[in-house]
Amino acid sequence: MDEAIVSTRCRSEQEWSSRWNPYKPEDGLITTALLLAAGTGTRLQPLTNDSPKCLTEVRGVPILGRLVSCLLAQGFTRLVVVVGYRDEQIRDYLESHASGLTVHVVHCREYATTNNIYSLWRAREHIREPFVLIESDVVFDSHLLGLMRVRDRIAVARFQSPMLGTTVLIDDLGRVTSFRIGADPCASALGHKTVNLYSLSTATWREVVRRLDRRIAAGRVHDYYEDVFAEMVADRSLNLQSVYFDEGRWCEIDTIEDLRAAEQLFSDSRSAFGSQMTRRSRFLEGS
Repeated sequence: MDEAIVSTRCRSEQEWSSRWNPYKPEDGLITTALLLAAGTGTRLQPLTNDSPKCLTEVRGVPILGRLVSCLLAQGFTRLVVVVGYRDEQIRDYLESHASGLTVHVVHCREYATTNNIYSLWRAREHIREPFVLIESDVVFDSHLLGLMRVRDRIAVARFQSPMLGTTVLIDDLGRVTSFRIGADPCASALGHKTVNLYSLSTATWREVVRRLDRRIAAGRVHDYYEDVFAEMVADRSLNLQSVYFDEGRWCEIDTIEDLRAAEQLFSDSRSAFGSQMTRRSRFLEGS
């Protein structure tokens, strides 16, 4: 067995902290990323009939490959991935394409019957340090990710039709004052679309987990994790500072039309991502 590939189960918070968390919680820039990649990507069918959404190629490079390159370029050292649908393909890809990262895979068995709040909740035992939360359908310029390495930030962009999803109101200091979940093109007055990247401090993450626990215990597995963020912003227990992605390239890929737009937007970037490293990463298996 290759010694670089490790399989383990974390039995307690103390064991996790002592064995797998060498990071000082609030020192320096964030070096850990959490990727939610459990979903089936039904709106990208037929491309996702036999492959997970994050392995969909943009100009010949999988979304996941672009993310790994961005993480390495911006100084990240650890990647936690919540997987579900076609999880073995994601594991195989990361084993051979994520050299330089310590990768910890967490399996979400309930991926087909739950929403993203459940995937985030499944990661709660495997992160004890500040991290950047990323969804597996977003591609972006590397330098934009670098802006997210400071705690308690949210990536946003100007709301433009036909964007869908969560939007936020932002005050004159760039702080988020409210969320609207599931916005539509008629909601442009809300101003800014979330880009599905957040950075969280250790203290914020502890409070998020507490509220996730409460919702999951109540059976609210179909909520969005943004519902928790919206609740915390509303009661002023979360102060998110905006990072504007309008100065770079980014695209959320939910549909075939989105993929075509991403191909056009990143038409000159294949060479930048084409030489993926193929040495094995340090690979940890979670439960």
